[in-house]
Amino acid sequence: MTLAIDGWFTVEDGVTHLLGARCAACGTVTFPPRTGFCPNPGCDGEHLEVTRLSRRGRVWSYTNSCYPPPAPYVAAEPYAPVTLAAVELEREGIVVLGQVRDLTVADLEVGMELELTCGPLGDGPLVWMWGPAS
Repeated sequence: MTLAIDGWFTVEDGVTHLLGARCAACGTVTFPPRTGFCPNPGCDGEHLEVTRLSRRGRVWSYTNSCYPPPAPYVAAEPYAPVTLAAVELEREGIVVLGQVRDLTVADLEVGMELELTCGPLGDGPLVWMWGPAS
């Protein structure tokens, strides 16, 4: 199994988890994961720990992409439009953008619950995706 972006998510026993970073001092969460100083301007923390993020969230916004993204993205031929959603993870207080699997813009609504999954990009590697909550 080849992941499109190493270190940003993991797939274990068929279950997808996003990986973020949590400040040990104040609890601020970031995605993608990072190292160094806490991004919270009110915190002097210097230790960010890799942490698994919530697997469910609510649609904050959504759209479709009717044209292929620029390189280095490798689109399938012929290009099929994809649905994208910005999903709010309530516990972490962040919004994570991702492709939506098995739903179109006609199926989505702001506030709808989605669950993390994964699927292949046009050139084969796996990437995290949002799908219908089970």
